[in-house]
Amino acid sequence: MTEKEKRKEYMDASNAILIAAKNGITEMVEKAFQSYPVALYDVDQDGKNIVLLTVEHKQPRVYELLLKLVKDGTINDTVFYDVDRDGNSALHLAAMKAAFSWPVPGAASQMQWEIKWYEYIKNSPMGKNLLFVRNKNGKTPDEVFTESHEDLVKEGETWLTHTSEACSVVAGLFVTVAFSTSTTLPEGLKEEKFHTLASKIFAGSSFVSFYTSLIAVIMFLSILTSGCRERDFRQALPWKLLVGLSAFYLSIASTLVCFTTGHFYIFRDQLISISSSSYVIACLLVTVFAILVFPLYFHLVWATSTTVPQRSYRLSIPDWLFIDE
Repeated sequence: MTEKEKRKEYMDASNAILIAAKNGITEMVEKAFQSYPVALYDVDQDGKNIVLLTVEHKQPRVYELLLKLVKDGTINDTVFYDVDRDGNSALHLAAMKAAFSWPVPGAASQMQWEIKWYEYIKNSPMGKNLLFVRNKNGKTPDEVFTESHEDLVKEGETWLTHTSEACSVVAGLFVTVAFSTSTTLPEGLKEEKFHTLASKIFAGSSFVSFYTSLIAVIMFLSILTSGCRERDFRQALPWKLLVGLSAFYLSIASTLVCFTTGHFYIFRDQLISISSSSYVIACLLVTVFAILVFPLYFHLVWATSTTVPQRSYRLSIPDWLFIDE
């Protein structure tokens, strides 16, 4: 093999490893590194090496692979401290808003994952040393993060406000219904004086419905009055939304149980077919409700509980249940 052919093969490997890093293909990065270890130190036309490109395109698996290679002593940790032509370190690039949408619903979850990715890089062994480094514009990573996410914070605030307003109105109606139900007992319950299992179910479900809907209203109102600051999108706002939605869904389910139990007492000695049909309708309502809201709810739970953001993921539920991105 001539010198020119060797140079061409090396350049192909160098380009391949940088492209693989940008696209999160860890297998190709490992294979290219095994063939040409020095390719890890190459840069693109903007002066960005493999670490900078990995962080910029937010590829956690490749970044973890590079950390492992440093820990094993395979590569030098100096690649983590390089900067591009604009003086941006890896932490500066992590602070910039992603050029794509994370696979999570709503602007609030998008902002949450932007914060998680930035904190993931900042809390890594090398990221801690880059916190006060300034780029050529004289900005620290924290300043870059705040500046590049101003619009997303506003979008997240709007999304949370609209969601909380809609849910709080409906939850408030459930509070009213649950309160009137718990204070107005069907005739059958009054006669039996709460001695049967069904009467206990009615009392328990009305109790759960009232307090869960009340909790939901409180959570949604706390979101509306929180101010939606940048740091609140990390934990406070997402957990308030999850608690509010969880209480709201439980309130709906317990209200259905309460209604079905009361309906049974009203018609148990008269219209048996109507009494039976109420159970079927209740089951259908619960099924439709689960199909419509649970995929979004699972997305929110997964987005909030995930520590390291991922470019893509797949829940263990049927594809047709996923919400459209």
